[in-house]
Amino acid sequence: MKASDVRTKSADQLKDELIKLKKEQFNLRFQAATGQLEKTARAKEIRRDIARVKTILREKAVAGKA
Repeated sequence: MKASDVRTKSADQLKDELIKLKKEQFNLRFQAATGQLEKTARAKEIRRDIARVKTILREKAVAGKA
C-alpha cells in the first residue's frame, strides 16, 4: 500500500481500511502464536500500513479544522 493510494480515499474509506487491517493483524498474531504463520514479513507490512492510514486520517482531520 502506497501513501499516494491512501491519500485518494475518503475518511470513511480509510476508517473501513483501518478496521480491515486491524482484523488481519489480529489473525496474523494468532497464526504466529500457533506456528502457522508462513510469511512473517506480512506482520511488519500490516503494522506499517496501519500507521500510514492513521497518519493520513490525522492529516485530513487537521486540514479539515484549519
